[in-house]
Amino acid sequence: MWLDLAPEASRGMAEQFRTWIHRWEPDLTESIKWNILCFSGRKLVCGLSACKKHLGITFFRGTELRDITKLFNRGEGNTSILSFQVRSLKEFDAKAFQRLLHAAVALDADGTVKPPPPKQREQWPMPVVLAKALKKNKAAAGGFAAFKPTYQREYLVWISTAKQPETLAKRLEETLRALAAGKKWAQRKEA
Repeated sequence: MWLDLAPEASRGMAEQFRTWIHRWEPDLTESIKWNILCFSGRKLVCGLSACKKHLGITFFRGTELRDITKLFNRGEGNTSILSFQVRSLKEFDAKAFQRLLHAAVALDADGTVKPPPPKQREQWPMPVVLAKALKKNKAAAGGFAAFKPTYQREYLVWISTAKQPETLAKRLEETLRALAAGKKWAQRKEA
């Protein structure tokens, strides 16, 4: 059972939130996805993630619910998911959570309310070192060009965030090899 594997510090809180969810919204279905205890109606409504020092509570359409409560304290940059952390139930506002849960279930049940379209992220700038390397390596350039912008971005971010020259050189070599083999960033070690 998911609760049996929860860290001791958050297990009691997870049990309480699970009880509240079942009591207040008994029609929700429980499942485990991404190691999160999820609750669904038509679609995913909310989830609990038991961590070592806190309990994370996620609402999958949280951005549409942010005006209902001040509980949210995580995920402000996300297009739909918002969450909050609880470290203790002593001063937690259970009534605010109940209102939020009811609103989330009502939103999920109303099939006429469509989620907002995802926000387009700004394009990540091409690192100069990668641009130069792709000009010299046609196979890698072809692999890069064949990818959708999402997959290109993974490489751009990875190269851009290298801080040490040795790290940059290693990442660049690995990137060129993977791109020439047509591998996405997550598959780069297979190349």
